[in-house]
Amino acid sequence: MLSERFREALGLAFELHKDQRRKGTDVPYLAHLLAVSAIVLEHGGGEDEAIAALLHDAAEDQGGRETLERIRRRFGERVAAVVEGCTDAWEEPKPPWRGRKEAYLAHLPGADARVRLVSCADKLHNARAILADYRRLGEGLWARFQGGKEGTLWYYRALADAFLEHGPPELARELDEVVRRLEAEATSRGAS
Repeated sequence: MLSERFREALGLAFELHKDQRRKGTDVPYLAHLLAVSAIVLEHGGGEDEAIAALLHDAAEDQGGRETLERIRRRFGERVAAVVEGCTDAWEEPKPPWRGRKEAYLAHLPGADARVRLVSCADKLHNARAILADYRRLGEGLWARFQGGKEGTLWYYRALADAFLEHGPPELARELDEVVRRLEAEATSRGAS
């Protein structure tokens, strides 16, 4: 069961992300955080992982290591370690996109299983959103992403492959399925 800690984490997520929107949309960013937390809970994560899912982008997007320390003090080392493992940049401006993504992929095989659970849930929700938006917007969607079409497809294929190899298995298969659909539709639509 979830305790008062989860409610507190939800409050912190709201405080930190209340003014953010999903990339290129009017969807409140909190919707993504709630979805990732739900996916984690549905796939066997406990309260610490669910809290980390709510806060997985907090350090990266809202204050770096100072925010991570705030999370550590409030929710403990286990939560902070997962948030840290899900973070691909600590500074603003962020380093170049491709290098950050390659470094993130390189760290996944040695990452704790809890980090991979939250990260895979995050990437699954992102991939679902990209696929849905691609179906609605077509090729114009890719302008939202620093990697463009080619880089975004490369990154999500590499993520799916890494999670298929290192787990979590069930979520990795779901991510792979969504990425395969995205690749197929992007190939067929891009060719026409």
